[in-house]
Amino acid sequence: MSFENTGGRALMRTIRNYGVDTVFGIPGTHNLEFYRVLGDLGIAAVTTRHEQGAGYAADGWSQRRGLPGVVITTSGPGLLNALSAAGTAFCESRPLLILSPGTPRGTGFEDRGLLHESKDPTGAAGSVMLWSRRVESDAEAVEAIHDAFRLFESGRPRPVHIEVPLDVLEAASTAEESALERRRFDLAVPEQSGLDAAARMLDGASRPVIIAGGGALPAADELLLLAETLGAPVITSLNGKAAIPESHPLSLRAELRLAATLPIIEAADVVLIIGSKVGEAELWGRTLEPRGSIIRIDIDENRIEANLAADVAVVGDSRVALPALRRLLTREPRQPEGLDAIRQAQREEADAFSPGVMRLAREITALLPGHATVSGDSSQITYYGMTSAVVQEEPKKFLYMPAYATLGYGLPAAIGAAVAEPDSSVVCVLGDGALMFSVQELVTAAEQKLNLTVVCVDNGGYQEIRENEVDRGIEPVGVELVQPDWPLLAVAFGGSGHTATDYASLRSTLTAAIAEPGVSLVHVPFALFQPDDADADAATEKAGDVHAAQR
Repeated sequence: MSFENTGGRALMRTIRNYGVDTVFGIPGTHNLEFYRVLGDLGIAAVTTRHEQGAGYAADGWSQRRGLPGVVITTSGPGLLNALSAAGTAFCESRPLLILSPGTPRGTGFEDRGLLHESKDPTGAAGSVMLWSRRVESDAEAVEAIHDAFRLFESGRPRPVHIEVPLDVLEAASTAEESALERRRFDLAVPEQSGLDAAARMLDGASRPVIIAGGGALPAADELLLLAETLGAPVITSLNGKAAIPESHPLSLRAELRLAATLPIIEAADVVLIIGSKVGEAELWGRTLEPRGSIIRIDIDENRIEANLAADVAVVGDSRVALPALRRLLTREPRQPEGLDAIRQAQREEADAFSPGVMRLAREITALLPGHATVSGDSSQITYYGMTSAVVQEEPKKFLYMPAYATLGYGLPAAIGAAVAEPDSSVVCVLGDGALMFSVQELVTAAEQKLNLTVVCVDNGGYQEIRENEVDRGIEPVGVELVQPDWPLLAVAFGGSGHTATDYASLRSTLTAAIAEPGVSLVHVPFALFQPDDADADAATEKAGDVHAAQR
């Protein structure tokens, strides 16, 4: 059989034509015709040690490269292993393409004990992704790839899956050569009436405020110009972090979830929300109750009214809507007042959530290179600490998933970022429980010869859940975990391992770990960094005073 011009080659050539030069996954019995052509096409294959890690690594790579992440799984367990990552990409609106092989055409689930036999893999993938298709020819598969990239480039990005029958992968391609070429897709243009109404409302505003979500990131430069034209403070969700530089005088940073941020939103006469669902996960259970008018800009018509009704709705791509809106404005910029006081209140509130965690996060952040990419997990050190401590100047350098809030994301996402930018500084900061979800990927990082620093803040298990149990009167169960010898584990995986025992050793150890080549792990036993009870009580009391003053 000749494999010079197969369906598998046609698919991968089409993907390569969109600029993708790296794929993540694990070779398996049924997916080898995807892998056969990668070297010829100049596509690097990164083999993770679990398909879930492949999905998260693809996400980190995607955020830093500005291209969709691509994952190749095998049939059955390989595909199903990747579905947590697919669910994350769906929830956080990120572009992910998963390719898997399927049974030959004319066959399906027969319950005959075939290798990797699955009842309905396409249906399983479709239940957590935007769409999942089983194709019947390589020409159909190529069209599905174009549809995927149309979504990624001009729609609301979300994960998709293409199942390619084994005989289509192996057979001679029937697709026309021209069909494999990259296509260009038009951006969604909003209706002029909505833009006109939004401009009139903003021109008449005396206290405008902007809330920017992940949908604002593609138009980050335009967002900054719009904010400066309006003289409007910008608050972002965590998915919108650094939509404008967080050191900018108009930035109130990614602190939408803090009570200290709410008064300026409630007092605004116009609130402009760009590309955000303003959902519960980003608000930590709070609700937004602005008294002023609301303008919403979103690419997804179905999300334009989510959680907060709009007085003016602008459906379209932020890359089109924001410059068009700015050109319509006639007002003079007005410098908002009181932003420094709000930033101070935000800092005090963030410090009070968990004083020990926050102090540690600020210490770690102070040691990071200014250009570092930082990844995190659903760990207290991340959501109580690093999200507030890290101040970034450009978007998509804080790799996190605030809505899906999974464990196991931080390390593989950092690996993907380091693959995308091998000369950059990448630091993963997460808890011990989270790291154990993907600890096997340490060897992936070593194998790829990446420069990557992992900071493991060890609080002895699932501390947040332990606290939840105690709050409910439950004797702690299943949350206090045996810990490995973390530095030795890092060495076993091909890296270097270190332990910090106090703040002085943390500073010297982490600084050296970031500077050294290769994979390094810094173990931080959190009990050694806890403030004493008096310090914690004082911080909590101070936070209470801040909140009382706001009320």
